[in-house]
Amino acid sequence: MGEESLRRRKGEDSGREDRQSIQSHEPQRMNLQKQANLFLFPICGICMIVGTIIGSGIFVSPKSVLANVGAVGPCLTIWTACGVLATLGALCFAELGTTITKSGGEYPYLMEAFGPIPAFLFSWTSLLVTKPSSFAIICLSFAEYASAPFYPGCDPPQVVIKCLAAAAIVVITIVNSLSVKLGSYLQNFLTAAKMIIVSIIIVSGIVLLAQGRTENFKDSFKDSKISASSISLAFYNGLWAYDGWNQLNYITEELKNPYRNLPLSIIIGIPLVTVCYVLINISYFTVMTSTELLQSPAVAVTFGDRVLYPASWIVPLFVVCSTLGSANGTCFTAGRLVYVAGREGHMLKVLSYISVKHLTPAPALMFYGAIAIIYIIPGDIDTLINYFSFAVWIFYGLTVSALIVMRFTRKELTRPIRIPIVIPVIVTLVAILLVLAPIISAPELAYLYCILFILSGLIVYALFVHFKFDWPQKISNPITMYLQMLLEVVPEEEVTE
Repeated sequence: MGEESLRRRKGEDSGREDRQSIQSHEPQRMNLQKQANLFLFPICGICMIVGTIIGSGIFVSPKSVLANVGAVGPCLTIWTACGVLATLGALCFAELGTTITKSGGEYPYLMEAFGPIPAFLFSWTSLLVTKPSSFAIICLSFAEYASAPFYPGCDPPQVVIKCLAAAAIVVITIVNSLSVKLGSYLQNFLTAAKMIIVSIIIVSGIVLLAQGRTENFKDSFKDSKISASSISLAFYNGLWAYDGWNQLNYITEELKNPYRNLPLSIIIGIPLVTVCYVLINISYFTVMTSTELLQSPAVAVTFGDRVLYPASWIVPLFVVCSTLGSANGTCFTAGRLVYVAGREGHMLKVLSYISVKHLTPAPALMFYGAIAIIYIIPGDIDTLINYFSFAVWIFYGLTVSALIVMRFTRKELTRPIRIPIVIPVIVTLVAILLVLAPIISAPELAYLYCILFILSGLIVYALFVHFKFDWPQKISNPITMYLQMLLEVVPEEEVTE
């Protein structure tokens, strides 16, 4: 009896320890999905979309669109068309996001429709080119505006701009690694700040129009230069300012009720941005001719100097807030792509680990920030935008075509939102035109380099994903173990199975 009682007691102790172990790991089970209460209402999704889209582009680069089409009328038409295209593309992503409720943006959709190879090529290109280059461009723009007041009458030194941009990347990465809630609150605050300057510029333009400042809109299509190359390049620059329309699809798993909040945020957020962009451009043209706008180094600052003086200093201040908000939203969402790719075995496994203390994909965010800092070193914004725009529209078109393919190959999937098939067809055709037009009309080596880089992912996939050689595992396993202890992160698989 004594031995039996002892065994029973040991069994009870063991069971209690198991339950305590389970309870002690309960917070780890929360992972990213338990942060969904941060996105309970559509307003949070709208702030994420608006805050990510409206960055530096509309304040500093409308002249790039104007330079390609040559006149006010085509310029405003391009800005409107870019907004319509972004809305149609976002509607396609709304159907994809509510059909396949996984984080990671295009990655899970390509995986479901075409298999692992296109999905890997997307993650390969996004993680090493498009996402970090976008992050770097935004932070470089922030650094230029933030440092300009300290160097009146001259351009800030490049070393100052690059160091300040790197510091911004580090701070934003740390904030999002420490707390999902803090990153979300920061995004909401910076979005509110940027909407203030947007409202100031729009209201000022409306007042000037009411006062009769319409001379720059007469013969608005005169001297325009329209060609396939010029239109595609104008679209590239316009769509760069709109980029971010698909950001909520990167955090689908963290949205509360994505079937409602995802499409509602898109339907409200992107048309709102489109209206703001068109009205801001109209405001610019109320005080500047086409020639003056093209000669302005920073259009919003020139507008502020002419309209808001002596309070023109608020323009660079709020532009700094705007760029920080866009950078924060980009980091917040793009880190999830690294996390999902690591979870699927297409990146280092440690990148899919979750912080035990903060419940954030900290390794993924740190990796993303480190790559972005590398892109700051060359610091050529125009080259980065060309690489970004060309590569990103290849995969936008491929992802939207995945929606068309799955309408026929995956009929069993539940589709809470079902858009007319003509919308993804239009977006796919426009994406093809955007990719092919500059190659045919004005071929450059940059496009060839970009394609070769994308295809080089096939070699990486074959060596490290398909064949899974032992020697990379022998190298990565001790590194993963050390990073896991250093960063206090755990693999999600161990707590969700």
